[in-house]
Amino acid sequence: MDESNATCGKRLESIGLENTEDNRRAYRELLVTTPGLGQYISGAIMFEETLFQSTSTGKKMTDCLTEQSIVPGIKVDKGLVPLANSNGESWCMGLDGLDKRCAEYYKAGARFAKWRSVVSIPAGPSMIALRDCAYGLARYAAIAQNAGLVPIVEPEVLLDGDHDIDRCMEVQEAIWAETFKYMADNNVMFEGILLKPAMVTPGADSKA
Repeated sequence: MDESNATCGKRLESIGLENTEDNRRAYRELLVTTPGLGQYISGAIMFEETLFQSTSTGKKMTDCLTEQSIVPGIKVDKGLVPLANSNGESWCMGLDGLDKRCAEYYKAGARFAKWRSVVSIPAGPSMIALRDCAYGLARYAAIAQNAGLVPIVEPEVLLDGDHDIDRCMEVQEAIWAETFKYMADNNVMFEGILLKPAMVTPGADSKA
């Protein structure tokens, strides 16, 4: 449910439906009102629109989840954009106004948050890309904790490339180290985060 409206629209388009707020709400309502859902999942990451939506009967989507003992969460990053003066790498937007947004998300019922940033092995990764990824995650984690939200910290190493598993492990260790260094600098409470690392695997095009 943390799909953007554009991604949700692709799902709707595949079954011949227009990408409107009403159709997105109906699709998400189908998910959150599934009988017995709470027996199988304990948390649900929502897109901002969904967090503030209500069902066709007027019940808040978040209430539908909490009634089944499912903790509502919220995707707070604003997506990836090209990183200037880099080797075709990306950085993640979303820190501007994040403190105010997190406060509103908490009021709306969210109790955890998620931020995903990436590094690419074929593109380097460059030190500036590693540090930007780590610093953005650290600032987000500090802001989320201050708003009462548990931050999911996701430094993803992309699968793209022909590297072997050892190179993947090397880059994974580098981004983990940078991320925890900057989280320490920002006084993030480590026991109050969830780290979501990527799998350590050979690149998608690896011959190994």
